[in-house]
Amino acid sequence: MEIGQIVTAFNKTGKYIGEITNVRQDTYTVRILSVLTHPKQGDLHNPNQVDVPFFHERKALAFREQANIPLKMVKPFEGQVPNYNDSLKAAVEKLSGELESKPEDAYYIRSLEALRGVIKEYELMYSIKFE
Repeated sequence: MEIGQIVTAFNKTGKYIGEITNVRQDTYTVRILSVLTHPKQGDLHNPNQVDVPFFHERKALAFREQANIPLKMVKPFEGQVPNYNDSLKAAVEKLSGELESKPEDAYYIRSLEALRGVIKEYELMYSIKFE
């Protein structure tokens, strides 16, 4: 892959569409253009656990933010790149729906609370209204 190529990139638990802006030995630097999958909430080292020292609120990478992504986590993308705000909203709504599907599960409850905190920041940053 080369600089300027449009790709999908996995970063932690999020999936994005972006443009390669730099190629290094072990990573591509990818400029984020769209969100495909919103990152999961909580501790990445203790997935689906509530009783952890710090339960992280994880935001999606920002529009045009650049991230160094391991080579194996980047794949070519073909097609139309969705608008960042529209894609972010769709990804948040999908994750929210998944979390709301198990109202009796402590991890899902805690994750939904964390996601709601992130949503408030998105509304301020991107002027997106979530329902």
